Amino acid sequence: MSDLKTRSLTGVAMILVALGAVWVGGMVFALFVAAAATAVYWEWTQISKKWGIAWRIGGFFYCLFPALALLFLRERIEGLDLVLWVFIATWATDIGAYFAGRAIGGPKLAPRISPNKTIAGLVGGMAAAALLGGAWAHANGLAPVLYVLGAPMAVAAQAGDLFESWMKRRAGVKDSGALLPGHGGVFDRLDGLLVVAFFTGALSYAGLV
Repeated sequence: MSDLKTRSLTGVAMILVALGAVWVGGMVFALFVAAAATAVYWEWTQISKKWGIAWRIGGFFYCLFPALALLFLRERIEGLDLVLWVFIATWATDIGAYFAGRAIGGPKLAPRISPNKTIAGLVGGMAAAALLGGAWAHANGLAPVLYVLGAPMAVAAQAGDLFESWMKRRAGVKDSGALLPGHGGVFDRLDGLLVVAFFTGALSYAGLV
């Protein structure tokens, strides 16, 4: 099986599992979030195992807070649509950045950390997240602030991606793990979503979303 086919099949499977868990909610979603957070934390500890105890403690909270944010969002009356907004904003960022980066190219965003990322890709990701996130929020009657939060959340997602890339570069590894065929580790797939989930949850807790 080709790498592209493997990557595509794994990606579709991950999306279906995530959507199914969100749809069912309750204990199923809680177990799904706990498993994902645990996997990310395990990969974090493997990347940073030579960096001292502070990194282990920091990684614990880096994984815990987004997990709690997702659980908090899902328990709200409009929780299903809110969590799906988080997913849509994150996935739109990745897709928009990929296609804009390949189509336009141009100056690199952070060449010392992630040589393949471009400024055009960041702008494309912001545009896609703003468009799709705003459309989802409007269609489902979510808080009006979510109509415009897609773009800044795209920046947050890219920051999370770059942070994980910096960790891997410092550790001298290509992927955070090998659990997901064609995709590397769980941290590799959730680096942006962790940040978007945390900020969306914080805004919701503050009563702004």
